[in-house]
Amino acid sequence: MSALINGFNPEGVVTINRVILKPEYSTDDLEMRVAELCENVKTYHSDSGFVGGFVAMNSGQVSNEGSTVGQPVDNPLKGREALIVTFWQSFEEHERSHRSDTFQPLFSKVLELCENGNEEIAYNMLWSGKGYSAEEARIAREAKEKYALAA
Repeated sequence: MSALINGFNPEGVVTINRVILKPEYSTDDLEMRVAELCENVKTYHSDSGFVGGFVAMNSGQVSNEGSTVGQPVDNPLKGREALIVTFWQSFEEHERSHRSDTFQPLFSKVLELCENGNEEIAYNMLWSGKGYSAEEARIAREAKEKYALAA
């Protein structure tokens, strides 16, 4: 397995929060509150299990090449749905971070924005990787072509 996030071990845990903004709040509101929360986690938990993370906002685009549930052209949650993804050395360290006095007030501020409440799911990593360089891709294609005939 290649590392998606440097320093993330294969035994670690990935957590995903799905946030749907209430209509009266904007992406800017979410960005500000999540930035404060993420800065807190980096400051207080980087030496106790936190490895990294990212936040992604629904762009509204739907891949008709990668979707198998009809052919939508736009997603109704565009600009309202975000995923907060974090990487931890262990689930126990993640849980401990959420019980900290510095985390809870900031977490509550994020939850005020959410129409869907919050459910944070923990996942074990099965695979991660980055794309090949142009040279690596050329070599991989040549190997596939050469050895595909042998199979």
